Amino acid sequence: MIYDFRHGVAVFLAITMCTSLLFVYSVSYTNNTTASSASKGASGEKVEPTRAARAPPALQGYSSIIEHKPLKMHCSSCALVTSSGHLTGGGRGKEIDQAECVIRMNDAPTARGYGLDVGHRTSLRVIAHSSMQRVLRSRHELLNSSQDTVFIFWGPSSYMRRDGKGLVYNNLRLMNQVLPKLKVYIISWQKMLQFDELFKRETGKDRRISNSWLSTGWFTMTIALELCDRINVYGMVPPDFCRESQHPSVPYHYYEPTGPDECAMYISHERGRRGSHHRFITEKRVFASWARTFNIHFYQPDWSPPPLSRNSTATTAFTRSQKM
Repeated sequence: MIYDFRHGVAVFLAITMCTSLLFVYSVSYTNNTTASSASKGASGEKVEPTRAARAPPALQGYSSIIEHKPLKMHCSSCALVTSSGHLTGGGRGKEIDQAECVIRMNDAPTARGYGLDVGHRTSLRVIAHSSMQRVLRSRHELLNSSQDTVFIFWGPSSYMRRDGKGLVYNNLRLMNQVLPKLKVYIISWQKMLQFDELFKRETGKDRRISNSWLSTGWFTMTIALELCDRINVYGMVPPDFCRESQHPSVPYHYYEPTGPDECAMYISHERGRRGSHHRFITEKRVFASWARTFNIHFYQPDWSPPPLSRNSTATTAFTRSQKM
């Protein structure tokens, strides 16, 4: 410790420095003695100090809107909450909130009485470019109170370009400047190509040739595979659910009770050939396949895919050693 007394006397300075040195020595000796004692267990053996928690890995392909830094995030358990009407009346909000990370999609709300069924916490929200305006309209609920939430926006590269011509990117940048504490990320065009290639490898269908748009559910599930050790999915039906003659009718969105029927939406998109459509049922077949290999579990409705046969050589194209 250095004491800079411009108008002090030499004797006072010398005494003060000596006193300080004695104090520092005494504290240092006490701390070393305490640390030495703490490093020994009851049997007198040396105990290794606890290691600090590792920082989450950087996930390439997701960059912050302002600083262009990669996303750093990892969760031991995730609750992936869909927007399905199957969530209504389930009362699983508390169960959902107990996960380390809660993942939601687009503008699906948690307030206005929905929390009992869908929970209140949101760790990550994956948002389509087409849902950006709805999110902005609900900014008081989704943005102003969500400073601990990570937002990942996806969209065509023409909307996300950073040369001043990307409409969605420009709006997101402006939003983040107005609300600088928001954690806003976008998916790079290289990463978007990898999502397309993954869909083609898993389904044998070229997205462009088949006039398909990947759904937000596809992006969300695939991102969750990168982030989470265990994924609990709430509100996702099995692939053949809509073929069952006695399947219940529920709204496509739990927060739009008078909106379109979920199965009607799935079937119309799956059969659509003119214009671009989501392939919801095809995607769910892929998710069921992934659940045979990865730690994915489906609730409300509760279901499990049949296990792989012992002589099966099928493997999923997405592995943890091949992060996208």
